[in-house]
Amino acid sequence: MLQPSPTAPRTYGFLVLPNFTTIGLASAVETLRMANLAARRTLFRSVLIAATPDPVTASNGMRILPDHGIADAPALDALFVVGANPISYDRSTRPLIDWLRQLARQRVPLGGICTGSHLLARADLLKGYRCTIHWEDIEALKERFPGIIISNQLFELDRDRYTCSGGVAAMDMMLQLVARQDDGLAIAAKAAELLLCDRVRGERERQRVPLRTLLGTAQPKLSQVVAIMEANLEEPLGLEELASLNDVTVRQLERLFHKYLQRTPSQYYLELRLSRARELLLRSDAQVREIALACGFTSPAHFSKSYSRFFGLSPLGERRQASLH
Repeated sequence: MLQPSPTAPRTYGFLVLPNFTTIGLASAVETLRMANLAARRTLFRSVLIAATPDPVTASNGMRILPDHGIADAPALDALFVVGANPISYDRSTRPLIDWLRQLARQRVPLGGICTGSHLLARADLLKGYRCTIHWEDIEALKERFPGIIISNQLFELDRDRYTCSGGVAAMDMMLQLVARQDDGLAIAAKAAELLLCDRVRGERERQRVPLRTLLGTAQPKLSQVVAIMEANLEEPLGLEELASLNDVTVRQLERLFHKYLQRTPSQYYLELRLSRARELLLRSDAQVREIALACGFTSPAHFSKSYSRFFGLSPLGERRQASLH
């Protein structure tokens, strides 16, 4: 049985839009419930809010009855927009936009789950903030709102704006928000165990965007080069050899990577190797030296320096942090 909290529970509101994604909402709300169980007291209260008190239909056909309409919503410690799939451009969202702006003026932290970032952007509430959205909608958001800083991270916690890419990434975001509370690290770790989550993913982790989605079918040579890179992580190939294998010049190869992947071939190759190294660190018992060699690094020192620069933690620090969860 949960004990009363010595301080008032934090009330997190979830604004559900028609055709909202059920998995994003459930991942967020259930994480807060598990945090309460882990703490053995009520730290968080979740309330469902909609434009009106009428039932709202999710993208999978499920219907839910909100606790409040926006007209009678309670005081909130944070509000998360659970976005529609597909994104809606319906003008009926105007009252929601006005309400979100009112909350922003009251300095209520605002968040977006899945495509929820889109409505925050329409309300002009993401300028100057880093945000994210599901990888399928990144380009559309960039085109419609060119002044917004959009990443392909799983989630972004930038001051009083909390956004995530959707799905189970909502759980990762909520666990990180739980960890920010008093005694939060231990509570978040226990909540993750209750959720059968083997590790708590951090802000620096990226969505796995399929390359075919980034490139389409118009760049078969670039796709082929990346496939060769992925098959040769232990003994990386030089740019000249990669170019020769694909009947292009090094200059052409560099232009392709810059245009379609916004990085040099060497940078992309290094990221592939480091991402593979991270998988081995977190999912195997291999020694750091062994992992370094398996991912094409000739010395553990060079590997550690590259890893720290990219992920913000040393390989050993990464393992220690993962063991805490």
